[in-house]
Amino acid sequence: MSVVLYGCETWSLTLREERRLRVFENRVLRRVFGPKREEVTGEWRKLQNEELNYLYSPPNIVQVIKTRTMRWAGHVARMEERRGVYRVLMGKPEEKRPIGRFRYIYIYIYIYIYWRVILRCMFGKWDVGIWTGSMWLGTGTGDGLL
Repeated sequence: MSVVLYGCETWSLTLREERRLRVFENRVLRRVFGPKREEVTGEWRKLQNEELNYLYSPPNIVQVIKTRTMRWAGHVARMEERRGVYRVLMGKPEEKRPIGRFRYIYIYIYIYIYWRVILRCMFGKWDVGIWTGSMWLGTGTGDGLL
């Protein structure tokens, strides 16, 4: 379960996600405990949710997530004000959001430039001059700088 719960301190769960996590947990527990054999008929059957809860007494996965979230929020509340996590969680936005639809073209340009820079770093052709002056404007234009 530790792999499933990695980073759960920052999750905000909806009711649907909580239900799906409980279903996943019950599926794992059924796999761990295996089927049960009926004493009267001798047939094998799946364990029901109540039987799983009886066999596995620790708190369910949703309770663990909520506990860890509250513990993490307590850590953040005690942090210094200059820490980034504290400013994001406790801060208020300074500007209003612009009116209108967000332009997706800026996202594509950013991703394009970002990956060109990453590829340049990987192949060892890094040049510090690319970040200075008008050279920066040429990174996404395909003028042979990368």
